[in-house]
Amino acid sequence: MSDSTPKPAPRRGPSQDEPDSTQGAPAAEDGAGEEAAGSAAPEPASEPAAARGTLGILSVPLDLGSVPPAPSAPPAGWLAGAPATASVPVAPASDDPAAVPVQPAPSAEVGYQPRGSAPLGPEAAQAAAAGDDAPAVSERRSRAEGPESATSLTSDRLVSKSPAPPVGGWRRWLYFATFGYVNVGDSDAVRMQRALEHRIAVRLGEKTRYVPVLSRKGGVGKTTVTTLLGMALADLREDRVIAMDANPDRGTLSDRNPGRASHTARQLVKDRFEVNSFAQLSNYTAREGSRLDVLASDADPMVAHAFNDADYRAVTDILGRYYSIVLTDSGTGMVHSVMQGTLEKADAVVLVSGGSVDEARLASETLSWLEAHGRDDLVRRAIVVVNVSAGSGTRVNVDEIEDHFRTRVGHVVRIPHDRHLAEGSQIEFAKLAPATREAAIELAGLVVDQLTGD
Repeated sequence: MSDSTPKPAPRRGPSQDEPDSTQGAPAAEDGAGEEAAGSAAPEPASEPAAARGTLGILSVPLDLGSVPPAPSAPPAGWLAGAPATASVPVAPASDDPAAVPVQPAPSAEVGYQPRGSAPLGPEAAQAAAAGDDAPAVSERRSRAEGPESATSLTSDRLVSKSPAPPVGGWRRWLYFATFGYVNVGDSDAVRMQRALEHRIAVRLGEKTRYVPVLSRKGGVGKTTVTTLLGMALADLREDRVIAMDANPDRGTLSDRNPGRASHTARQLVKDRFEVNSFAQLSNYTAREGSRLDVLASDADPMVAHAFNDADYRAVTDILGRYYSIVLTDSGTGMVHSVMQGTLEKADAVVLVSGGSVDEARLASETLSWLEAHGRDDLVRRAIVVVNVSAGSGTRVNVDEIEDHFRTRVGHVVRIPHDRHLAEGSQIEFAKLAPATREAAIELAGLVVDQLTGD
C-alpha cells in the first residue's frame, strides 16, 4: 500500500540546471510561493547578512568582493582628447567605510582635463597626446590664421584720437568757449580746401613729369603763372619741384623769384658730366623764401639765344634725376628749336592768355597750332589760365573769353587782379590776396590731375 502523501522534491545544488534563487530569480506568485517556502527545509547561510539588500520585492545581493580596487593614479593620457562631459567611474555605495574606495586627487600628468573645463586647443591636445609638457596657449595663438605680427600694433589701433579744433570763425570760438566740449567741426569750404590740397600732394610715381607754360605773346604773365604754379606745388608737395627758364630771349623767371644763383642753365650744360649728386646740382639753382627751386637763364640775350634743343634735353635729363616735376617757362617762339624738345617731353601744358582781345585770340591760335602739328593729346590735357592780375578795368568781357576756351579745353582758371603781382617784382606767396592764392592752388590741383590721368 503506497502513501499518497507527496514527498518534497529534493533541493538541487548550485551545479544543477535550475537557477538559484540567489541569482535574482523572481519569487512565486500568490500564496504558492509562501506555502513552498514554508515546507522547504531551511538552507544554510552561505553569505553574510550584510551582503544582502532588499529593493522592493526583489532580493539583490551586493557582492562587495567583486568591486575592483581603486587605481593609485590614472594612466597617462587616459583622458587626452576626451570631451568635457566625460565622467570618472565611481564605486557603488557601501555601509562599510573600509570597503569604499578613495577617489584619487586629479593627476598633474599631461592630458588631464577637469570635468566641465573648456576643450583643449589643437596644439595643446597634440602635445598632451605626445606626452610632452603642454604650454599655456592663448586664444590668439590658437587661431587658424596664427598669431599677429608686430605691424598690427599701429597708432590708429592703440592711440585714441580726438577731433582737431576748427580752423577759424565762430566754430573755433565756440570750441574754446566751451573748453573743447562742443566741436562742430570745420565748414564745408575748409573741408573742400583740404581735399584739394590732398589731391596736389598725391604721389606721381618714379617718372619725372614735365609741364611747359606756353604763350605766343609776351607780357601776358607767363612767367608770373609759372612762379605761382611752382610755389603752390612746392608748398603742398613733399617731393622736389623746379622751374626752369628756357626762354631764348632774356628770361625774367629768376627776377620774379626770391634768391639768386651764381650759375645758369647754360653753365649747367657745360658741367653736366661733373654733376653727380643733388648737392652739386643745388649750386646751379636758387631757393630762398620758398621750396621752389629755380634754374635761371643767361642775362645776355645773345648767350641765351644760343640755348638750343640739344641743350634743353641735356639739362632736363639732369633735372629728371633729382626732381619729380619740372616746370618750363617757355619762350614765345613756337618754331624755335627749344620748343621741339619742350613739347616732346611735355606730360601736360599750361596755356596763358591775357584779358584783352588780341591776347585771347593768340592763345586760341596756339591750340590750333598744336592740333595742326599732331599734338591733340596735349590739347586735351591743356589748362588755360586767363591772367588779369595786372588789372581788369577794361570793357572786355572776361567771362566770354573763359566760355570760348571751355569749348576747346577741359579746364580754365582765372588769376584775379592782385596788387602784389602788379608790382612786377619778386613774388611772395604769403603776400598774395586770398583769391589769388586759391586760384594758384586750384591750378596746381588741375595740373596734378592731368599728370595722374584723372
